[in-house]
Amino acid sequence: MYEYAIAWEWLAFAARWLHVVTAIAWIGSSFYFIALDLGLVKREHLPPGAYGEEWQVHGGGFYHIQKYLVAPAAMPEHLTWFKWESYMTWLSGFAMLCIVYYGGADLFLIDRHVLDISATTAILISLASLGIGWILYDLLCKSPIGKNTWGLMALLYVVLVAMAWGYTQVFTGRAAFLHLGAFTATIMSANVFFIIIPNQKIVVADLIAGRTPDPKLGAQAKQRSLHNNYLTLPVIFFMLSNHYPLAFATAFNWIIAALVFLMGVTIRHWFNTTHARKGEPTWTWIVTVILFILIMWLSTVPKVLTGEEQAEAAPAFKRFADNAHFPAVKDTISTRCSMCHAAEPAYEGIARAPNGVILESDAEIAAHAREIYIQAGRSHAMPPGNITDMTADERRLVTAWFESAVGETR
Repeated sequence: MYEYAIAWEWLAFAARWLHVVTAIAWIGSSFYFIALDLGLVKREHLPPGAYGEEWQVHGGGFYHIQKYLVAPAAMPEHLTWFKWESYMTWLSGFAMLCIVYYGGADLFLIDRHVLDISATTAILISLASLGIGWILYDLLCKSPIGKNTWGLMALLYVVLVAMAWGYTQVFTGRAAFLHLGAFTATIMSANVFFIIIPNQKIVVADLIAGRTPDPKLGAQAKQRSLHNNYLTLPVIFFMLSNHYPLAFATAFNWIIAALVFLMGVTIRHWFNTTHARKGEPTWTWIVTVILFILIMWLSTVPKVLTGEEQAEAAPAFKRFADNAHFPAVKDTISTRCSMCHAAEPAYEGIARAPNGVILESDAEIAAHAREIYIQAGRSHAMPPGNITDMTADERRLVTAWFESAVGETR
């Protein structure tokens, strides 16, 4: 069973790699087409039905691009559809959610100091929130308020902030931020799957059949695309945040999330305005810097929260604390790891425990048994550069501790 932990770690790595690759493809194509669309120029020589054109140079060649709001007089034989980038980003992201947070629910998803629930309940809440989020968003877009684009975006911002607060009341801070990213990404990918691509296919079918396409279809797709445009950067922030406890492991983490959404708007507004050749609104960067400084302040006032120390390890990790090797392992960790992984690190240059991992009490060490096994037992990732001279015998001890504790449950 301990080899299962190694295989699971590689599976998580593979899913993360795929997720990053597909996200680059989706975000890259999305940003490119947004910039292209905003930079189109209307000229007299354009063919009938053409809205604008753009000349670009790349890779030693020139590109002449024309956009038709509806379609050209004759449909081309081949159309390139940009959809699988979105679908695979969501699917790979959901796979990561299942592998890391559902598979390791007791460690990464649930914080019983926040809400004492079972792993099954937490997973069901997670799944339901993603589905209900899309349904609520879609209903708002199709409601009367959906006719007011900026009013709708303001309401959606309130919904996102409410979800940020709600997730922090149920899950660990790390899982809360990850779920907020997944919640937002689900809306974005569903926009592509349920609205943007289907609407475009209807337009193409109408043109082929000689019918006049409904202009509402294009307007609806454009509105959803606008939302995706402004939500992209916050999603990236939340996906990266699991490496930075100062973002998620604070008392004001949900307020930090709310400010991140605003930063996404200010940054994208600068790029959108610039690409549209409507000036360079420098004020957006000033606002962004102010918001980021405020986030930095909120992350340290009060200090990063670690929760109340438990008298003993949680039931899911008790086997590691009760194992015969544990006293020796605890001494090793105190000698080789605790100068960094402490509430007040003693190692010069480290103000807070890396990744928020504190290894001082029995409960804390037991709760991170799997990570210690992989990072310091089966690999030499920790300590970094072996700066504390952890010996081969000590690594074997860590390995024996984890594997014997796991073996006891077989």
